[in-house]
Amino acid sequence: MMEDYCAFSQDHKCPKWEDYMLTRHEPEEADRLCHGNWIAIQRLYEYIDELRSILQKNNIDYPNI
Repeated sequence: MMEDYCAFSQDHKCPKWEDYMLTRHEPEEADRLCHGNWIAIQRLYEYIDELRSILQKNNIDYPNI
């Protein structure tokens, strides 16, 4: 793990520390967002399948994509 110490700077603060602190949570956040998006997509696919079923039962044409 990175530390907020640099022997080569005057105040011994790591110049990349803030960047590190800001970006270290991005993979976790991306994973949560992707998972949430995938759940929403799955629900939409289920909804589309249900609508297709209703259209087919009533002999209503619909465009195939």
